[in-house]
Parts: sequence; C-alpha cells; structure tokens
Amino acid sequence: MTNTIQQLSDNPTTYRKLQINHTRNKQQDHTALMDKATAQFSYTDCQHEYWNPEEFSLLYATPLWEQSTPHQRVILNQLYWVAYYSQIVSAEIATIYFNQTSAAGLYAQEDFRLICDTLDLESAQERAHINSFRTIAKQVEQALFGEHIFTYPMRGPFTETMVYADTNALKTWWKKIQLQYFGLISANNTFLACQYFTVRGVRTLNGKLVQHKLSNYYQKHPQQDTAPIPAKISYYHFLDESFHFNSSTIISHDIVIQLPPPTAFERLVANLGLLGCQRDHFHFSAAINGIFWYDPALYNQIYRVLRSPIFSLSDKDAKEMMRRCFTEESEGLHRSFSTHQEAMASYKIYVEKLNYLWERNREMSLMGANSIPSYLATQQRAFQRFIQHQSENSPEFAAMNR
Repeated sequence: MTNTIQQLSDNPTTYRKLQINHTRNKQQDHTALMDKATAQFSYTDCQHEYWNPEEFSLLYATPLWEQSTPHQRVILNQLYWVAYYSQIVSAEIATIYFNQTSAAGLYAQEDFRLICDTLDLESAQERAHINSFRTIAKQVEQALFGEHIFTYPMRGPFTETMVYADTNALKTWWKKIQLQYFGLISANNTFLACQYFTVRGVRTLNGKLVQHKLSNYYQKHPQQDTAPIPAKISYYHFLDESFHFNSSTIISHDIVIQLPPPTAFERLVANLGLLGCQRDHFHFSAAINGIFWYDPALYNQIYRVLRSPIFSLSDKDAKEMMRRCFTEESEGLHRSFSTHQEAMASYKIYVEKLNYLWERNREMSLMGANSIPSYLATQQRAFQRFIQHQSENSPEFAAMNR
C-alpha cells in the first residue's frame, strides 16, 4: 500500500472498471420498467401461478410441503417471494443510508466524483426496488390474509437488518448504536467508507446466489409477455444488483489499495463490521432457503399462515406441523444448510486478499460453527418455549388462573 492517497485517475485500470460499470448501469437502468410493472400488478391476474422456481417456496420439501395441495403449493411459492423481498427491503433501506455516508467519506479525496455518482444512481434504484417489493407484498398479504404476515411498516436504517433475528430489546438497542456510530465515523474516514463495501459485497454475494435462480424463472419463461409480474420484478432487480455488486467489489478490492495502510482503529472497526455480518448470517432457515433467518423468530408468522383459511389447521394440528417442520430433519432443511455452506465458501473467496482481516473473518469461522445438529437442538428448545408461551396466553389458561 502507498502512504498517500492517489487520485482515482492515477490508476487507469480501476478507473476504467468503475466507468464501464457506471455507464452500463445507467444505460440498462431498469427503474422505469420496474415502476411500470409495479403499477400494472394485480394479484388476481397471477394468483394461480408460481412466481419462482418450485424449490423457492416457503417450507419447501418439509412435511407441510409434502402434504399440501397443488393450490396450497402455489401459495407457498408466492409467500416465499413476499417473505424474501420483505427481507431485501430492510437491507436496501440500510444500503441507501450507508451509500450516502460512505460517499461523504470520499468527498475530501481528489477525483472521487465517479464513485459518488455511482452510489447516487444505485440509491435511486434501491428506492424503486423498495416501492415494488412493498406494493406487491402488501397487496398479496391483504388478499390472502387481510393482514400483514411478513411485511411490516417502513423502518429506518438503524433497525436490525435481519428481519427475523436471534435478538432482544438490548441487542436491538446495541445494534442501533453501532450502526449510528459507524455511519458517523465512516462519513469522515475514507478507509472505513470503502470498508463498508466489503460488508455490502458479502451481503450482496449471498443475494446473488439466490436471486440469479429467481431471475431465471422469468428469463426462461415460455411466454415472457404474460409471465407473472413478480417474476419480472425479480429479473429486473437481479440485473440492477449485478451492477451494485460490481461497485462493491471494485471499491473494496481495488480502490482501498490506493489508500494509506489502515490504522489499528480502522482495522478494528473493519473487522468488527465483518464479524457482525457473520453473526447475521450464522443461522439458516428450514422455512425459507437463501435467507439466514432465525426460525424461532418466525414461529408466530408460520402459525398464523397455518391457521389461516389457506390451510385451516386447528391449533393442535398447526403446532404439530410446525414441530415436524422445524425440529426434525427434512430435505428442505438440508437444502437450506447447503445454501448456507455455499454462501460461506463464496465469502471466503471474496475476502481472501484483504490482508487487514482477522483470521476468524478470513475463515468465516463464526458462521461455519453452525450445523444441522445445532440447528435442531436450538429448534427443539425454542419450540418448547413457544408451546409453553402459547398455552400460557390461551383463554383457557387465563380462565384457570382467575
């Protein structure tokens, strides 16, 4: 590394990479197409169709899936779309904010306008994505349930990015403080501004693994003109995010080596940020392959789905189905664990040349400590607490204790 900050244009190769990525993203910007498709969406037009490849369905290859009717499987496929992109909304809200604080961290450097222009375009695209996902997801849940299940009111950038996390009030408060502090210091520190894109790149890499497959559903659809609009939105989103991933990689791998070596404090903050990403991605979910949710935090949502008119299960049958889906091995669980392992392997490759990282970040050892036996043990404990809590809050229990 050099001891002084070079101008971006001093490295023609890196500058050209950024220039090509920005130019092509502008030329192929899907915002107008996404807005048009969203405005045309009507759930009744595509309520009987799959929106994703079959394996990307809620609780796919679990006992619930095996016992579901063809109609119920279609709903589970659509609910995967709703749940998956509700998580993406949370991530993109945070991205918009940290794009701007990171750009601020580059303002004082010569010749960094191109990066800032790139981030401005990406933030505008993220706003369009959020609007599309929320518009469709809320309409679907209103039609199916008459209430929110996986969707939620708009949130700020300092909320837990992982919507269903292993958290509590204290952890949530501490996470908020950490995010606020990072936004503040990265707005005045070029290395940390660039380091944000290491974390963004890792998170986007996980998304690319799944979103490429989701986008293929539309890309390979025999009649694209009449394909379900949510599938079309998945395709547009993936194309935009491919450019965003390129930006993250260029900034976190190429730009950062033009900066002075990081100080001990900068290395600490950078490593803590990546360690936090590992914590967020520690879990894997039997309910939704590809998003690393903490399944006990999902129990109430799944219970409401099973008790809804879609499945019409009794309280007893709904709980028994949940026990089988979450506390026993299934093909669906193994598929989710495989995605988790694939993501971890890709993260290791992504960060292997970043010489300021701790070994446990380079090896993703925290994320790698999870396993199927560990998952099942966690679910068995958590499900007993869920049953006990449900019983204690039932009208029958309340009447007994009057």
